[in-house]
Amino acid sequence: MIRILELSDTTALGRPPITVSDTVKNIIHDIKERGDEALHEYEKKFTGYAGPLLVSDDEIKAAYDAIPDATREAIQAMADVLRENERILYDTLNSIPASHMVRQFCPIPSVGCYIPGGQARYASSAIMSITPAAVSGVPNIVAVSPPPIDAATIVAAHYCGAHKIYQTGGAQAIAALAYGTETIRPVHKIVGPGGSIVSQAKRLVCDVTSIDMDAGPTELGIIADSNASPDFVALDMISQAEHSRDTFCFLLTDSHSMAQRVSEQIEYRLQTIRRPDIVRDSLYNNGFIVVCDTIHDATQLAERLSPEHLQIMTTNPKQDASKIQSPGLILLGSDTPSAASDYMLGTNHILPTNRQGQIRGPLSVLDFVKMKVTAQADNTRLGKIAPQIQNITDSEGLYNHYEAVRGRLK
Repeated sequence: MIRILELSDTTALGRPPITVSDTVKNIIHDIKERGDEALHEYEKKFTGYAGPLLVSDDEIKAAYDAIPDATREAIQAMADVLRENERILYDTLNSIPASHMVRQFCPIPSVGCYIPGGQARYASSAIMSITPAAVSGVPNIVAVSPPPIDAATIVAAHYCGAHKIYQTGGAQAIAALAYGTETIRPVHKIVGPGGSIVSQAKRLVCDVTSIDMDAGPTELGIIADSNASPDFVALDMISQAEHSRDTFCFLLTDSHSMAQRVSEQIEYRLQTIRRPDIVRDSLYNNGFIVVCDTIHDATQLAERLSPEHLQIMTTNPKQDASKIQSPGLILLGSDTPSAASDYMLGTNHILPTNRQGQIRGPLSVLDFVKMKVTAQADNTRLGKIAPQIQNITDSEGLYNHYEAVRGRLK
């Protein structure tokens, strides 16, 4: 069963720090040295795939033909909602006023979007990573995903604006995007969620290419008082636990009764749900319920744990949310499940994990632009600021800085 703890038992809670395995290091080095040859070897070893890396135009067309109309329409609707919200944010960037300077937000030259595969298919992750890149105007958007890529993911990647789609995943795909191979050109930034292997690989290559964040494995925290539905809480924990066996899901409550009823609901549903083995392993090994003295204590613990998603299912969710800053995404009320935010709320489901929500938010257009600043002064302005420049340069002992200004004064 899932663990039920008291607040005093929580000092050691949280994910262990990410450590990079020798296996991941060796894969990265091998791809860097041998390129496509090593890439094909690892795909055959890990996935059994021995076909071409690049998804062809014919395969893209076949993917559109293969999926039901309802699936295609859902992909387009999801992408359109996210695109609208990202466009609103993007349009605000170039309207920031400034004096004596111009700030422009320019797209980065290229990006590699990692789309997970393996235990599930993630057309939604293609939408979440590629859409903001396209809105930002990135001229070279590459998508990679473990083979064989399902038709819905190919359609999502193409519809959202990927210029090329490659069938490769894991650490080998991250290395290919960072260092380049004969087939895959290196990119300026790698984004997208993944499991532990992908997170390790992204950390290893960040000296040669930029990365977005640690985005995985999945994390969900829930704060629920005695008025919340234990059935809803159990459903939400199960929904995120089904991602993989290393997800991190927990409940914080001020009610012993709620803790027990949620535990019972999880046990009941494990008998009938699909993917029960993954959910059971995740919740039993990594999940927990903490009974706090008050909801205020729960908010403080949630702030410390900084989960990727935090649902607040209390009498006053807005008030409780005002005390919390660190989660990647905060979802208010009993009718705002994290499962909805994964798809159709217009929020991005690529979120910081491993407590990185303390320093950044969800993936957005901000991840795909750089700020270009140009400034211009005239002799009158130089004359006005020269005394202050002299004072500060004298204090720093950098006298020639002031001389470069003084020499221009008329």
